[in-house]
Amino acid sequence: MNPRFRILPGVPLAALAVAVLSACGAGSGLGDSEPAPPVSVQPRPEPLWSAWSGSSPSAPGEDPTSRQPPPEPLDELGPLGPGGLAKADVRELLRADTRLRTLADRPMVKKPGRPGIRPPVLTDLTGDGRPEMLVAVDVESGRSVLVVYYEKRGKVHPVLFTAGRRLAVETLGTDLLVRSPCAEGGEQAVRFHWDGTRMSTVSDVKSYGKGGKGSTGEEGGSGGRPGLPGSPGARP
Repeated sequence: MNPRFRILPGVPLAALAVAVLSACGAGSGLGDSEPAPPVSVQPRPEPLWSAWSGSSPSAPGEDPTSRQPPPEPLDELGPLGPGGLAKADVRELLRADTRLRTLADRPMVKKPGRPGIRPPVLTDLTGDGRPEMLVAVDVESGRSVLVVYYEKRGKVHPVLFTAGRRLAVETLGTDLLVRSPCAEGGEQAVRFHWDGTRMSTVSDVKSYGKGGKGSTGEEGGSGGRPGLPGSPGARP
């Protein structure tokens, strides 16, 4: 993640040397007593289920998204104990979630290749210092469902619900990047960001390799429905 100095192909070394010397001679634009500004290193995608992740594309840019009503808590689940979501039973969470209770008794799986519940992942997506729980379930059809659970005053709220084929999930700073192959080839990458209420879609980008249909950027998540929605951009 450290910045690297790279020589671009086709650039003459003499021209590069002139550029470097010119930069050195021009000065930094700061006074003798002024400190240099800090360098901000941009986050890179970090896979959460690395076995289910392929090669990661560049992170898409942010697009505005519409807001929806806040998610309802899982009323069938009692208040969490002192350990919060870190001590919660993943099967109890799934049973309390009306959309996923039929998947609660699936076997736990540690690698791709057969249907089941992936090991739950704890990571802070809201920036409040407390981890959220991410649960992914792979079903027989080759599709996967992903839900993010957030704790507020002891109650559990599903703040993201999405599904797609062979989901690969990564963190990008505190954002979540969900990648899935497109039906017509290529890949769809949907980026979610905590907006204070839920994980909202900030970008939905489809990319294709050479010979494909080109590259399009679309805002996703036009409203999910109970069950397994057809796009990674769907929300609860």
